[in-house]
Amino acid sequence: RVLAVVGRIPVGRVTTYGEVARLAGRPRAARAVGTIMRKSRRPGLPYHRVIAAGGALGGYSNLAIKRALLAAEGLVVSGSRVRNFSAVSWPKHGA
Repeated sequence: RVLAVVGRIPVGRVTTYGEVARLAGRPRAARAVGTIMRKSRRPGLPYHRVIAAGGALGGYSNLAIKRALLAAEGLVVSGSRVRNFSAVSWPKHGA
């Protein structure tokens, strides 16, 4: 379920480990989401679009690659945070 949720994150949007957990039906399993993603070898999934709460890039094997992939999708990364996080987060709540 986690990988299916990750596969639905649109280009140019990000979501958090906690939100992926919630959408996968396990709202308190954000750390487990990170573990699943770290161990997964499924090609083609946008793992780089999952970030830590509050817009921080979070754990990733190579933050420079994650930063570059997000920038290629039009997102602005300043330091270790995605700028304008609330505007680019997915899914939009209350919309």
